[in-house]
Amino acid sequence: MKKDKIIAVDLGGTNLRVSLVHGKKILRYIKNDTPKTKEELVKVLDDSISILMSKEVRGIGVGSPGPLANGIIKNPPNLPLRNFNLKKHLQDKFKIKAVIENDVHCVAISEAKLGCKKKNFIVVAFGTGIGGGIIIDGKLYLGENFAGEVGHIKVKKGKFFETLWQETRKKIYSSFGKDVLIVDLIKMKDKKAKEILEDMYDYIGMGLASLINIFDPEIVILNGGIKEAGEPLISKIKESTKKYTVLPHQTEIAWSKLEHPGTMGASLLIQ
Repeated sequence: MKKDKIIAVDLGGTNLRVSLVHGKKILRYIKNDTPKTKEELVKVLDDSISILMSKEVRGIGVGSPGPLANGIIKNPPNLPLRNFNLKKHLQDKFKIKAVIENDVHCVAISEAKLGCKKKNFIVVAFGTGIGGGIIIDGKLYLGENFAGEVGHIKVKKGKFFETLWQETRKKIYSSFGKDVLIVDLIKMKDKKAKEILEDMYDYIGMGLASLINIFDPEIVILNGGIKEAGEPLISKIKESTKKYTVLPHQTEIAWSKLEHPGTMGASLLIQ
């Protein structure tokens, strides 16, 4: 029997997605809200993997929020896991190879192999937090292990990029009494919405320009739920980034064109 399938896990702060992947195709897909306790999260993960497991599966690839190293999830702000050896847990339970990588690193790997296919680029993903993946000479850049935490550059008023993004989401909730998507905020003819957006364009421009000034990438790929806001949002982000970039040329900024980059990237971890 050919072991030509992979179980790919996209472990997010909001959603836990477990997929059965064959080549470039997702065959089956299980999605749950990410549980709030370690015990429940591990149970839901194990149960989902068990449903998709077969003798044709050759490994489990997992994209998880960082920081993490050697399969151990250290202390991500959006998951109830602390110093948890997920690699060992999965290998002991399913007796199969498991590889754990930062979730946005997985997005970067899928962009390198299936998406933009550039040699030097940066992925910035806007989700529960802000994550990054850096590709240099076609390879994922890890530094000493933890490189790519782009949400933790300081960009405005001494605050982290990710902190500002989370504050934006809180401001939206407190202003409108509910979560409003960026795509809907842009359509609103509301003074408060306009203020929140202008501030957001500004610090996103600062954050992306800082990365561009340091790395001079061929392209910056943006991903996450904000992708739904499409052209109106990205044109504002480009305008703002240009203001803070010091390089003599303009770096391309584009939305990811991949449908499930995190899942596909996690599947590519299994060689």
